[in-house]
Amino acid sequence: MQDSQRDKPASYLERIFGVQPVETKAVLVSFAYFFFLMASYFILRPLRDTMGTVYGVAHLQELFTGTFIVSFIAAPIFAGFASRVRLATFLPWIYGFIAITMVIFYALFQRVTNDRWVAAAFYVWLSTFNLITISVFWSLMADIFSSPQAKRLFGVIAAGGTLGTVAAPAFVTIFVKAVGTNNLLLISAAGFTICAFLVRLVEAQKRELVAADPAAQKTTLEKRLGGNPFDGFALLFRSRYLLMIALFLLLMTWISTVIYFQLGDLISKEFASRAARTQAYATIDLATNSIALLIQLFGTGRFVKKFGVTVGLLVNPVIMVVAFLAVAFSPVLLVLGGIQVVRRFSEYAIAKPSRDMLFTIVDQQAKYKAKNVIETVVYRFGDLTSAWLSAAILPFGVAGLAVFGIVISVIWFPVAFLLGRQYERGGQTG
Repeated sequence: MQDSQRDKPASYLERIFGVQPVETKAVLVSFAYFFFLMASYFILRPLRDTMGTVYGVAHLQELFTGTFIVSFIAAPIFAGFASRVRLATFLPWIYGFIAITMVIFYALFQRVTNDRWVAAAFYVWLSTFNLITISVFWSLMADIFSSPQAKRLFGVIAAGGTLGTVAAPAFVTIFVKAVGTNNLLLISAAGFTICAFLVRLVEAQKRELVAADPAAQKTTLEKRLGGNPFDGFALLFRSRYLLMIALFLLLMTWISTVIYFQLGDLISKEFASRAARTQAYATIDLATNSIALLIQLFGTGRFVKKFGVTVGLLVNPVIMVVAFLAVAFSPVLLVLGGIQVVRRFSEYAIAKPSRDMLFTIVDQQAKYKAKNVIETVVYRFGDLTSAWLSAAILPFGVAGLAVFGIVISVIWFPVAFLLGRQYERGGQTG
């Protein structure tokens, strides 16, 4: 009877979410890890976006340039440590280091208020490390679960992060005026410290899963990856499959940057105070992530199982063509805010888990090194190029940016289709 009672949670997870008993611990720890990771970032994201308005919406392309440069420098440093330090030691320290930098920025914000250069430094650093930490998380997930497992489990695991992205902006929206924006940095630092400990638990679960489940990825974290700091770039340019993933991400980034410029322009005109702008960004995040959470828990796994990864990749390009047409005809904050919500929840709930499944069929070097280059340098290169193009188009109004977005979405569609088909054929990793 007692064994039956203990097995009930596992049976519920298997019945509702498709989690096998042997996978239960690994999935639950991964869920918690992603929750704290995304909550720690999202509690600061409204503050980051507000710092962008402090620096100046008309100069956002400069911040994107700085972010690209720092990301380009950070990628080989990351690969260099991964080459020389055991992954089991290196991965937790990533989060510990970020927690320390948040405490440093807290001290800076206590000394100065609305300083453009401190705002720029915070914006660039937060925009750089958030991609690294999320890339590391999904590299680890792709290093634990096989492709068939990922189709069942990545939606559920992603829901942990989305729950964090719901909790964090809800907290900011309700308590930012009482807590104060500067203290959000200390709360975030505590969250990243917890992430460092949870990475160790995930590593232990990987060892158990490898021993117990024949379907798990048969790799170990108790080693250095070897090679040199620039292996990620070399792996990327040697693989047609990885280049296709990079192109898909580049076009996706162009779309998100166009909307970001549109939204920043309208919010800066609509709201005068820093707190009001922070609250507006947090409200959009809250609406987005609440919807995405429900889809990830109850829809992502079923959707991918029924329609496949290719259709999962195609969802966002189709949605964005329709969305930009709506903005072109009605360029107002309510419409654009609604479109941002739709774009983000479709990306987080369907497109992002589908994209991360693409890395389950590549080797460990590509999982950590090439994936990091794609999701930091390529991503920020997309931000950079789109930012300057958006800045050039912005004088023509939000409708002009919408036309630019339609063109990108039309190109994005066939790239998504070809990438999905290549994944289904097993990819080309060499």
